[in-house]
Parts: sequence; C-alpha cells; structure tokens
Amino acid sequence: MRVSVIGGSSVSSAQYDLAREVGKVLAERGHTVVCGGLGGVMAGVCRGAQTADGQTIGILPGSDPNAANQYVETAVATGMGNARNALVVLNGDATIAIDGSMGTLSEIALALDAGHRVAGIETHSVDGVEAVSSPQAAVSYIEGE
Repeated sequence: MRVSVIGGSSVSSAQYDLAREVGKVLAERGHTVVCGGLGGVMAGVCRGAQTADGQTIGILPGSDPNAANQYVETAVATGMGNARNALVVLNGDATIAIDGSMGTLSEIALALDAGHRVAGIETHSVDGVEAVSSPQAAVSYIEGE
C-alpha cells in the first residue's frame, strides 16, 4: 500500500527520529512512502524507508525535482505550492501525521475527506485521527489492525 506521511518541515531531533522509524516500519512491511519531499518529517520518513530498502515518492511544491531531499527516490515537481498537499494525500491509501502546523492540518482534513485511515503522532487532535504513541502503532492502525 502507498502511505502518505505528513508533518512538520522543521522538527526537533526526536520528531525526526520518530519519522525515520515510521519510514523504516512502513518499508519493512512492504509499503511505499508518499510525502511532500522536503525536510523535517519528510526527510526523516524517506531516510527511514531507505534504510529498509523501501520506495519513497516526494511530491514537491516547486518546479524543480532536484529540490527533493536526498532520500526521495521518485521526485514529482508540481509547481503548485501548498496546493500540492492534495496530491500528497490522494496518492496514498492511508495517512500518518507527525507533528505539523497548518499545512499538516489541511492534509489531515483532505485525508479524512478522502476516507483514509489517519494515525497521528504528536499532531493535531482532530475527530477521525487516531492518536497513537509509536511508529509501530501508527502503521498497525493504518493497516487495519
């Protein structure tokens, strides 16, 4: 399954490590990571996925595919700015949110509207988002366990 991982572009080292572990667990379970392709949570999740030989897709806000973080395998340049948030979410079958601000909140709303299972670690408290405390719990939730 493709899993959209959304979250802050500027995060603490602990949140980066959480994202990295989410990416690793997703890859170990055979899932592809879809994200916004830049820094913070996006870099962490892609880095973690790569450590487990997982696939990573970065859907970028700008027009330059080379702007993707170094752990993105497939970069998709959109030139759409924050409007690309819809593409990040709609290219996944489920969503995991880590930290984040208004952009993440908009992606959570889009994911819920699309009928996705949404797991949240240290993120917005929104009806429909399953608050979890670990990367393993997040992945288990989106897998329907």
